Parts: sequence; C-alpha cells; structure tokens
Amino acid sequence: MKKFAIEIRWGIQFSIVSLVWMIFEKTMGWHDALINKQAIYTNLFAFVAIGLYFIALSDKKKNFYNGRMDWKQGFISGMILSTVIAVLSPMVQSVTYTYITPHFFENIIQYRVAHKFQTQSQAEMYFNLKSYTIQAIFGAFSFGVLTSAVVAFVVRTKINTNEK
Repeated sequence: MKKFAIEIRWGIQFSIVSLVWMIFEKTMGWHDALINKQAIYTNLFAFVAIGLYFIALSDKKKNFYNGRMDWKQGFISGMILSTVIAVLSPMVQSVTYTYITPHFFENIIQYRVAHKFQTQSQAEMYFNLKSYTIQAIFGAFSFGVLTSAVVAFVVRTKINTNEK
C-alpha cells in the first residue's frame, strides 16, 4: 500500500475537490434556478480534474521516482489514481445528492419534462442516484485513462539524446 500512498492521497483529495465543486454548482444556482445551465457548466470541472491529475503525477514523479519518471510509470500511477477515484465515487455521489443538493434530481426531472427533452419516465430512469453513481464510476475510470495517458506524457522525464 505504501507504494500507492500518493495515488490514494490524491484520490481522496480529488473526491474532496469534487464535493467542493458540487457546493460551488449548487451555490451558483445550477441545481435549481439556473438548472438549464448545469449541463454546460458542470463540464468546466474537467479543467480542475486535469489539473489535479497533473499535480498528482508530478508529486509521484518528484517524491516516489526521485524526479525521473517515464511515461509507463506515469500512466500506471494515473490508472491507480483513476481506480481510487472510481472506488470513492459512490460515496461522493451519495454525499452530493443526499446532503449538498438533495432536490437536484427533482429539479432536473421537472426541467427536462417541462421543456419536452424527455418524458417523465425517461427522465426518472436517467436522473437518479443509482444511474448517476454508475455513470460516475465508469466516467471516472474512462476519463481517468485518457487523462492519465496525456498527463503522463507531459509529466514524464524527457530523455536527453546525449544520455543514451
């Protein structure tokens, strides 16, 4: 476990930041009065997530690999981080929709039905804690794979051709 302590720590921090982001969204009104904006603005979290992956992999490079990390090491670290985030995501979803924004699903269903984007039953099937939890698990892992690959490429130690 000590081998993955950095990824576990950053996975926990990522989850905390996710909860703070949900508080931000709720405060901005994107879960009630401005719910029509939520689907667009929630995607801004991707920039925060990529930044956190960058910081986490840089931390791993500096404090575990002593400043020298190749792409494969960074990618594996990112995959472990993604797994931790995916494992923690049901808890994040539960806290979000139970305590931070307990009326989100009611509000989004009402909005989607009123604007004829979905029927009542379609909206209820999609907008619920179980559906969002499943989406969060798979989303965290799939987004994490892509992000890990790109960030590991950026963070890796560049090989000096004179060192070969």
